[in-house]
Amino acid sequence: MAGTLELQRAFVGSQMGTKEGNPTISKKRHLVAAEESRGHRRTRGVETADELTALTLRACLTARDAVFNVQDAIGNESRLAFLTIKDCEKELDQIERKIDEQLPGAITRVGEAKARELLACLKFITDLERIGDLAYSAVMHLRSRHEKLPVADARDLVAMASLLSEMLEEVHQGFLERDLRHAQKVLHEDPEVDRLCHGLFQRHLAEPSSLRRKPPEGARNFDILLAAQALERIGDHAKNLAEEIYGLAEGRSLRHNAKKLNYS
Repeated sequence: MAGTLELQRAFVGSQMGTKEGNPTISKKRHLVAAEESRGHRRTRGVETADELTALTLRACLTARDAVFNVQDAIGNESRLAFLTIKDCEKELDQIERKIDEQLPGAITRVGEAKARELLACLKFITDLERIGDLAYSAVMHLRSRHEKLPVADARDLVAMASLLSEMLEEVHQGFLERDLRHAQKVLHEDPEVDRLCHGLFQRHLAEPSSLRRKPPEGARNFDILLAAQALERIGDHAKNLAEEIYGLAEGRSLRHNAKKLNYS
């Protein structure tokens, strides 16, 4: 009887050893746990990537709103518009800081397609944050004036801001939909922004013969030229964003394609 009990205990012990102590089974369990952990990290990485993309889309709208309010700040000298631009500039700074902090960790936990999207987010927020700075700078230059803004200058500056606001809305739609038609509109409208800016410079820097002994207009209205230059640079950043949409949609940068840079 005692011998039978010993055999039973030995049999049960061997079975327990097979289940709990077998190194092959332990290794399999470790591999399963590791794979589950990697899957969790990948899922979390995708979630973070989606959050950063949503933040970038929000930044597109914030930059658009800043430039849209430049029209009212210049045309109507609206203090509310000025404060809105200031708030937009601060919000873009905060969004840029958040993306800078979270993107490096997120990009290591996603696949190639998501990584490409995250890189686009990084490039986008760099340009968008700068657009916020330039919009604020443009209105600050004009708020320091002691004289009323000449009608012709106000008209051209408002026209520039209106075009730029439309371009930034196209940027937002292009990034959201990955639709190159929106990017093409931005690239076709940018020369008109440049034309308006150059017209302002020519108006103020031209020196008619009857005024050669007087200071040039540009010297007396330097703040207007600085505001125009800031708006023109917003157009350059919008153009960069449109080119980035091409890269995101086609997988290659438009900046390295000379034919497409002709926008024909």
